[in-house]
Order: sequence, then C-alpha cells, then structure tokens
Amino acid sequence: MPSPYRALFAAPGSKGFSAAGFLGRMPLSMMGIGVVTMVSQLTGRYGLAGALSATIALAAAVAGPQVSRLVDQYGQRRVLRPATLISLVAAAGLLFAAHYEWPDWTLYVFSAGIGCVPSIGAMIRARWAALYRDTPQLHTAYSFESVIDEVCFIFGPIISIGLSTAWFPEAGPLLAACFLAVGVFWLTAQRATEPAPHPRERHGSGGSALRAPGLQVLVATFVATGAIFGAVDVVTVAFADEQGHKGAASVVLALYAAGSCVAGLVFGLLHFKGAPEPRWLLGICAMAVSMIPLLLVGSLPFLAVALFVAGLSIAPTMITTMSLIEQHVPRAQLTEGMTWISTGLAVGVALGSSAAGWVIDAAGARAGYGVPAVSGAVAVAVGFLGYRRLSRPAPRRGGVVEQHSEREERHVA
Repeated sequence: MPSPYRALFAAPGSKGFSAAGFLGRMPLSMMGIGVVTMVSQLTGRYGLAGALSATIALAAAVAGPQVSRLVDQYGQRRVLRPATLISLVAAAGLLFAAHYEWPDWTLYVFSAGIGCVPSIGAMIRARWAALYRDTPQLHTAYSFESVIDEVCFIFGPIISIGLSTAWFPEAGPLLAACFLAVGVFWLTAQRATEPAPHPRERHGSGGSALRAPGLQVLVATFVATGAIFGAVDVVTVAFADEQGHKGAASVVLALYAAGSCVAGLVFGLLHFKGAPEPRWLLGICAMAVSMIPLLLVGSLPFLAVALFVAGLSIAPTMITTMSLIEQHVPRAQLTEGMTWISTGLAVGVALGSSAAGWVIDAAGARAGYGVPAVSGAVAVAVGFLGYRRLSRPAPRRGGVVEQHSEREERHVA
C-alpha cells in the first residue's frame, strides 16, 4: 500500500471501522443485482426484476437521509442497529416470498422494507472526517473509501450472481443480508471512533441539509448518474444471458468497478490546486461520453473493455463530490449531506434499472444500452445548468469553505 494510504491507519481504531465498513457496504453491490438475478431465474421476468430492484433503491432514497439525519442527532450506534434489523427482516421476507411464489405485491412490500438499510459509506466517511478534518489526509481518506466502494462492486456482483446461478437463486441476496448484519453490528460496537452526535437545538439552524443550493445541484446530477449505474447492471445481465453466458455478467461488471478502483487509487495520490468544481464537471462529462461505445457492443469481450474504460471516470468524480459536500453543508449535517448523494444515486438506479428492464423486455438487451447513454446526457445537462450555483461560495456553512475563508481573512489582516 502506498505510504499516503498506509499513514491513514496510524489513527487508533481506523483499521477496525474501515474493515467493518467494507463488510457493511458489500450489500450495496450485492442486493440489487442479486434480486435481479434471483427473480429473473425464478420467473424469467426482467421487468419485474428491474422493478423490484428499483423499489429497493427508491425506498433507500426515502429512508436513507432520514436515518442519517437521526445519526447526526443521536449517534451511529443508537440509530443504525434498529434500522438494520428492519432491513434484515424485510430481506428475509423477500426471499420467502420469491421462493414460495407469493403474490407480486408482497415482493414489492418486502423490497421497500429493505430500503431502510443505512448508508454505511456515509458513516465511515463521517468517521474519517472526524479524524482528519481540515488536513490533506482527508482527501486521501475519501479516495481510499471510493476505492473500497469499487472493490465491493468488483467482488459483490461476482459473489452474488455466481452464488445465485451456481447454487440456488436466493443465495446472493441471502449472503448480502449476512454481510450487512455483521458489518453494522461490528461497526457500532466501536465507540471510540464514533463521531459525536449534534442534537438539533430549538433555535439553531435546523432543517434538512438539502436546503443547501450546492447540495441540490449535486443530488440532481447524481440522479442521472445513478440511472447510468442501474441501467448498466440490468442490461449487462440480460446481454450476457442473450449471449448464453449469464454467469459472465458478474465478471464484466467487476471490470467496470475495477476501472474505477484503479482510477481512485491514482487519484488519491494526487494533490490538486484550485477549485474542485471544474474537475467535478469534467468527471460528469467523461462518464457520459464513456456510455457511447456501449451502443456499439456486439460481444462480451468488447463489452468488458468498454466498461473498464467507462469505470475510469467514476471514482475521481465521486471523490471530488465528497469534497464539495463538505463545502456546502454544515458540519453537524455532514452524514446527512453525504447520504443525500447516495439518495440521488438510489433514485437514479431505480429509474435506470426499471427503464432498462422494460426496454429489454420490449426490444432486447442491445437496445437497453440506450438508457445509460441518455442518462449520461441528462447528467451533463444538469451539471452545466447548476454549475454557477455549485461554484458559488456557501457562506457560514460551518465546513471547509467557512474555515478557509476565515484563515484567508486573518492572513490578509
């Protein structure tokens, strides 16, 4: 491990919460694609499979920010454990409903319950922020966490799809639920590194973090970005199935994440000068352009190469986004602000996976790759339209921008 990353773990407890966060985030890449694989195998209905995956994502979009808002107020341990238990019970219900062919509406109900899963990535980044706020190490920490995210997406789909196709259809979602349980309860047992809660004061700056104009732009853009991810997952499984190698979809999706992982590792070793907004917009544009070759896909090897190249723009864009969040939300709402990005992605995944499922049923898998291409174009349009609001300083946010401004003013004085 390069020395900047190795130096992160000099802080006591950092290895423990990072390892727990890795396990707790595995379901992020396993549950949705596992449900798609499970339902498509049991019923042959990609439309239903995509709709259920979309339901999980939409429920997470609704519940996630509320869970994180409570975490900011009461602490991770008091909130994460009850929320995780709800999600685990719902996951068990979904597996039973799918296996015993219960009515479709029960599948939707249990899928919605799974959406109570907390945003583990936001919890881990909040712990890093508490350790390294206002230091160069925080950029490295965010880069490391983006790499961990991508490692989850490299191995998660392989494990989930592989188990569901080689063992029994419910195996992938079942293991995802086990990872969630172990990761959350291990993380919340580590009290020393838990960020201090920030109870809302009656006359303080209450309200949602989403009131910040800059955060609104980031979330809106990532709705379109999430549609890219959701559509690519569903269409890739269907395309591999049409090619007669459904199990290969996990390897192809792993290469998509591997491209992002490589880019994230390199990006974390770099130190940039100047405002992050232009880098963020460039990343959004690169993600959109990388979807164009998918429209020409004709074989699994070509698809694998195209997705690896497309993945190179993901982690740098996400890392820059996390830095921007610190500039646009109050410190007491940092976890909620990070979760709103996950919410935007979740809404996009819901829209993208659902739209892709219906396009596949109507016109085949190759036509389905039009969904991420259109989503990328929408992300670029939203990014350009909101760029001025995003680049505008956010006064008195209590985060990085305010502190840097105060230091500059003292220096000038």
